[in-house]
Amino acid sequence: MNLSAVDPQLRQGYRIMRQAPVGNPLLLKLANRLMGLLPDAKAPEGMTLEKIPWGDAAGLRVYTPEGGGSGAALLWIHGGGLVLGSAVQDDHRCFATAQELDVVVVSAEYRLAPQHPFPLPLDDCLDAWSWLQQNAAARGIDPQRVAVGGQSAGGGLAAALVQRIHDLGGTQPVAQWLFCPMLDDRTAANRELDAVRHILWSNRSNRIGWSAYLGTAGASEVPDHAVPARREDLTGLPPAWIGTGDIDLFHDENQAYAERLTAAGVPTTFDVVPDAPHAFETAGARAEVSVAYLDRAHRWLRDRLG
Repeated sequence: MNLSAVDPQLRQGYRIMRQAPVGNPLLLKLANRLMGLLPDAKAPEGMTLEKIPWGDAAGLRVYTPEGGGSGAALLWIHGGGLVLGSAVQDDHRCFATAQELDVVVVSAEYRLAPQHPFPLPLDDCLDAWSWLQQNAAARGIDPQRVAVGGQSAGGGLAAALVQRIHDLGGTQPVAQWLFCPMLDDRTAANRELDAVRHILWSNRSNRIGWSAYLGTAGASEVPDHAVPARREDLTGLPPAWIGTGDIDLFHDENQAYAERLTAAGVPTTFDVVPDAPHAFETAGARAEVSVAYLDRAHRWLRDRLG
């Protein structure tokens, strides 16, 4: 896919990185090493960032707005195709969300595949949910006003997490907030999509990510909670916001999941941005189209959190 297909506002953000560095094991290892060296973002005035050891992964990052927030919270899960990334990469985004919505944001670190395949990354996200619920009262958070969200692989893990929490019972998330979520390994198994060479995250990269997580992509059966789009019964899940670009590899699986949620009686908003590739709101964060998209997303989540 050529950059000419991309909204002119967004092109600059993709000129440096056209593809995520997951195809070369050495580059992937280097990228993850460099990710570990990223400095913490500077906290806006009045806000705090805490790094809390917890669980078997690298812990949690907690972003608290001035005054402690409104009593609501968001559990955020970073992207990276299940094989790349760290919570620190979303510092600016988490600060902005905490400040804009006046909520506490807890960002989960999770172990990465293939060294740590399913269910370990999802276990780490469940540990982060458990920490938030256990510590809600002490931090002035209403445990029934907590949403779960994420981007890309993090959006897929968020969708899987709300399914797992639903099946466990107990306090449920009030919403699921999914940015270009990685929901269906069967997309990766469709070799016809390889020729399209989607920007930033191609189907070849997608197959690497899913295969690292599951062992293979597109198997006839997968474990419960491993692939959100494979779940047959979606009734009873929390209201969902799903956003994506129309030239994102994940557009079709995102649309299909939104339609199935709606058919199951789950209030669902599906926000599609024309001529926008994968993770465009990060790659082109200052573009007017990204600002407007995030404003719509924030308004939706604010309404859900009360």
